Amino acid sequence: MEDYAACFDELFSRLTQRRGFRDYLTGLLAPRDRNKTLTGLAGSEPVKGAQHAPVQRLQHFLSQSTWDPDEVNRRRLELLINDPATAPHGCGVIAIDDSGDRKDGTATAHVGRQWLGRYGKTDNGIVTVTTVWADERVYYPLHAESYTPASLVGRPSRRTDTVRRRRRPVERSCRRRRHRLCSPRPASSVTVD
Repeated sequence: MEDYAACFDELFSRLTQRRGFRDYLTGLLAPRDRNKTLTGLAGSEPVKGAQHAPVQRLQHFLSQSTWDPDEVNRRRLELLINDPATAPHGCGVIAIDDSGDRKDGTATAHVGRQWLGRYGKTDNGIVTVTTVWADERVYYPLHAESYTPASLVGRPSRRTDTVRRRRRPVERSCRRRRHRLCSPRPASSVTVD
């Protein structure tokens, strides 16, 4: 893991950022029950451990430290594309999917009343449009972008505004980024769920 993390070192200007990145990677990849929560990523108890130093350091790295997540993702994809075991080829596909989760309140960015396909209804929640590379050997995420409901960007939402039409610009953006990255080795197809 250290060899992999070292490939990202030049993207972080300070030693504390490089350490924070390693802690974040460890938290994401370690077999833990709650690796989607901050305390879980840091390997701490949910409530009691929230004030522990490792949790606070990780919180600072993720929310206040100055680093570019797009550059980190670009480097991750560069490593995947240049490795023969994971390199894209003409027999693979790019899958575009939107996934929604219920969310109470409106304090979190992109949360609003919108179609949540996972639940088959319109509800208060957050939707992320993701692209994934898949072939017969491997699959891995390419990009993820939060969808902002029309009602949150000043346009009135309309019942006739379908999920597909509202999310198409986000999907096109994901496709363009992916094709630029893989060119001249495009996927055999792009699928949208």
